[in-house]
Amino acid sequence: MNGPPPTPLQQEASRTLPGPDVPGTPRPLNAAGAAPLGLSGAEATRRLAEHGRNEIQREQTRSPWAVLLEQFRSPMIALLLGACVVSALLGEHADAIAIGAIVVLNALIGFAQEFKAEKALLALRSMTAPRSRVMRDGYAVQLQASEVVPGDVLLLEAGDVVAADARLLEAHALATNEAALTGESVPVDKAARPVASDAALAQRTDSVFLGTAVTRGTGVAEVQATGMRTELGKIAHLLASTSDTQTPLGQRLEKVTRTLLVACVAIVVLVAALGLWRGNGWLVVLLSAISLAVAAVPEGLPAVVTIALAMGVQRMAARHALVRRLQAVETLGSATVVCTDKTGTLTTGTMEVREVWGTHSDAILFASAACCDASLGPDGKEGTGDPTELALLRAALAHGIHREELERDRPRVLVRPFDSETKRMSVLRADGALYVKGALEVLLPRCASGTEGATEAARTLASRGLRVLAVARGQGPEEEGLELLGLVGMADPPRPEAVAAVAAARAAGVRTVMITGDSPETAQAIGRELGILLPGEDPAERIHARVTAEDKLRIVRRWKERGEIVAMTGDGVNDAPALREAHIGIAMGRTGTEVTREAADLVLTDDNFATIITAIREGRAIYENIRKTLVYLLVGNVGELVVMFAASLVGLPLPLLPLQLLWINLVTDSLPALALVMDPARSELLAHPPRRPDEPMLGAPQWRHILLVGALEASVVLGVFIWADPTWHLERARALAFSTLVFAELLRAFAARSPTRLFWEVGPLTNRVLLGVVLFSVGLQLGLYELHSARGLFGLGELYPWELGLAFALGLIPVSVLEVSKLVRRWTHGASSPLRSP
Repeated sequence: MNGPPPTPLQQEASRTLPGPDVPGTPRPLNAAGAAPLGLSGAEATRRLAEHGRNEIQREQTRSPWAVLLEQFRSPMIALLLGACVVSALLGEHADAIAIGAIVVLNALIGFAQEFKAEKALLALRSMTAPRSRVMRDGYAVQLQASEVVPGDVLLLEAGDVVAADARLLEAHALATNEAALTGESVPVDKAARPVASDAALAQRTDSVFLGTAVTRGTGVAEVQATGMRTELGKIAHLLASTSDTQTPLGQRLEKVTRTLLVACVAIVVLVAALGLWRGNGWLVVLLSAISLAVAAVPEGLPAVVTIALAMGVQRMAARHALVRRLQAVETLGSATVVCTDKTGTLTTGTMEVREVWGTHSDAILFASAACCDASLGPDGKEGTGDPTELALLRAALAHGIHREELERDRPRVLVRPFDSETKRMSVLRADGALYVKGALEVLLPRCASGTEGATEAARTLASRGLRVLAVARGQGPEEEGLELLGLVGMADPPRPEAVAAVAAARAAGVRTVMITGDSPETAQAIGRELGILLPGEDPAERIHARVTAEDKLRIVRRWKERGEIVAMTGDGVNDAPALREAHIGIAMGRTGTEVTREAADLVLTDDNFATIITAIREGRAIYENIRKTLVYLLVGNVGELVVMFAASLVGLPLPLLPLQLLWINLVTDSLPALALVMDPARSELLAHPPRRPDEPMLGAPQWRHILLVGALEASVVLGVFIWADPTWHLERARALAFSTLVFAELLRAFAARSPTRLFWEVGPLTNRVLLGVVLFSVGLQLGLYELHSARGLFGLGELYPWELGLAFALGLIPVSVLEVSKLVRRWTHGASSPLRSP
């Protein structure tokens, strides 16, 4: 072969591999037609053209235009756009511009928040292209993982990320971390010994899989599948089979919008028919119809909802949660079930020595450190090597045992590395001491002392979900006549904050369901420690172990079929389909895979389950604020409708003009509404169960409140309009009615903050924005009468100061009635308000 002489690495990699049965014989050609020395360059090129590049099809990140267009896909926005077009066609350009402006503003706010999240997601992506070492033309070469083809021979060593699904030809103390694929937190020992073809993914010890990491040892493997044909690719197909679920908030707002649309059309048609029956001209009828349409629609609602969600996004960002879609925050507030992965979310994600059984703990930890290949970093926490050995070294360090000193004072003489066949490792030191660690059942026959009670102790440790490792000591190189020093029980421990978070979720009526690839014993032990599984509860309901990606998807769908609002968390690729299927998917930002983050609605930048509970509280607060703000807005709309409709019925002139109604809806109502959605969350929000999934945003109590208070406002406004004698002084009467309604709306915002507590009990300074908005709006309203051009634009007559004072005094009537009614209910039977808290 032409070219430079092979390097030592190439010579080692390209040696003739022994056969599986007869030592020293060449391995025969495999089913794919490739020899162990690898494919030729020409054959690899042909297979690349046949099978395609070794890539997983990724979901496209939303473009800026897609994010912007998403803001207009709302029935309320469609209704407003329709009103805008009709106003423009009828020559009411001021109305059209005002409505159009609020639609555009709403879209820009939503776009800014969601596109910011998309850019943050891009920043989380790895910028490195994975590479792989394979045999080509008899040499070990490094190439892009995307160029690996079926039949290639992979060369694996600790630290590598496996480039494709492959069957092992050789394995030397090989172990891989398959947590991202299976959820199994402990590295899986691998061997070239074949297993059943129908074995579960976690039990396929003769194969390595795309995207998993080699934690120790070396291996040689022949590629069986690439790209979308790999196990990772199958999960990508599952991801494509799932569908985004509309959020509960979106569903509820759609119902409200449909109700408003039907009511708006019905009233407009009725008033128009009444006007034509009376012989009014088309222009008068159209003006009345436009006025009613404007009065019926809460133009500020889309902006209020968007800003409420945006405020939640900002608060969540400060609490280490990146929200990709605005409505995701509120959806968490509706959650009744949180399905969560265990490793790295409920637990720390790192192995830890939890218990030591034996007479002398220091001697056990010293022997454990003396029989390790891993090494800790300067901080004593992070390190390189097998996670189990790192846990042993951290425990030893906590007892003052330093591996570096041990290696310096008692250097190694002989090392027998861990192997899946022998299930043990031994190290002979210069002082003649032999240190051995491994499975208890393997070490027991080799021990001459220290074995009493060990089997029962191991059984007890295992029942608590701990991984048990036996540690022994001897003299000389032979692994016989050893002294069993003791046992070490290890596990991935719960996060301290996760225990409190699970308890908070339970108190809030939210079920926590743990889904993991770990063994049932480990899963149930951690579940009990976290408080997910309490005495007397059915483990099958709360704990799911040894699950696959298909199982996770099936579990989420089953909860959804039961009518639950499901949140799903995860970090591995195998979690992505379930995340997409859930009402809200939550991915881990630190340990989460790129596929998982792209499938999620919410990304936790601190990988902390406690952040989810914070988000649930935030979501409930947002829903509560949106609902009370929606009620506040609709009371105003009903008041306007009753005023306009009643005037038409009795043959009075229009009390309010379309532009005046728009001013009320977009300025007078919307500014206090924006301040209302900023109300701080009530401390007791997590003390109540979640809302029923079928509970409407506006139920009978809310509609009763809207109609009664709206009728009260309308009565006050109509009364002052009639008192001002519109047949003689129409502009003055309209000005009085206009200002009375404006002041009534502004002042009523103070009563809208709480359904049961008085304004002073809530705290005037707990929402300073609302105070400022009301004062500003009052000044703005008074300013309209000082500018001649503004009076002309709005069709207002001139008012004396005492008349403005009268309008303000009349505006106090609705808020006073609401506050007094709270006291009456409290004094009589303590009944909750129609606007009860969610």
